[in-house]
Amino acid sequence: MAERMGADEGPKAPGGETISYGNNALQTLDVWRAKGAEGPAPLIVFVHGGGWKRGDKDNATGRFKAVHYPGQGYAFASINYRLVPAATVEQQAADVAGAVRALIDRAGSLGIDRRRIVLMGHSAGAHLVALVGTDPRYLRGAGLSFADIAGVIPIDGAAYDVAAQMQDGPPIMQKTYAQAFGADPVRQKALSPTQQAAAPNAREFLLLYVQRADGVRQAKALGAALERGGSRVEHGSFPGEGLKGHAEINRSLGDPAYAPTGFVDDWLRRVFAR
Repeated sequence: MAERMGADEGPKAPGGETISYGNNALQTLDVWRAKGAEGPAPLIVFVHGGGWKRGDKDNATGRFKAVHYPGQGYAFASINYRLVPAATVEQQAADVAGAVRALIDRAGSLGIDRRRIVLMGHSAGAHLVALVGTDPRYLRGAGLSFADIAGVIPIDGAAYDVAAQMQDGPPIMQKTYAQAFGADPVRQKALSPTQQAAAPNAREFLLLYVQRADGVRQAKALGAALERGGSRVEHGSFPGEGLKGHAEINRSLGDPAYAPTGFVDDWLRRVFAR
């Protein structure tokens, strides 16, 4: 049920600044500045889940990320994006890139190092950041390139290969997939990060997942495709099953007591040091 979640993940953390990156009411983001940073700080941009049709930055980010990552010396942003069916998945990926562009354009005033940006997304958001990290047209449309993205962290997605997931994925999700991706195999392929992972891609990926068969299968296939395309790929496989585990890895990421937090912190330190 990889893309079902997206709401009720915790209250919005205080202290963020809201920025509009487009004319639509959903084209907004919140950004929290790095704490104690000397000079421009790396940036993490989070994209919420919700089956491409629901979810909101105010309650789907989890309550720890916007506190933990600024405390680590990173700026942290969480974005909203236009939702299906009023918008297409292609427009959602363009929104992710547009949000990054808006943050880069404000890098000086926000204290952001535009050379060190990581995309992070959960569930449907995992699919979107993986898509932006593999298909160059979305960043190009915002005047950017893969050189502007230091790394990508998809969290427990399961639609990296759309056609495969629509064939093998949970029956409960099939209507959601059909609404988001339609029936055209050409479009489904175009919206599949695994199918778009031939070079070029973003250079670093950390694929996080819990023990759901479809999510594990999809993440491993994506990782293999990315490695063939020349990206450096690391996997983080953690306990958790079903919808509960799927929600927990997003809700608790950033909690110092939660094992994936330290794992991600170590990866971020390495990636931001390069």
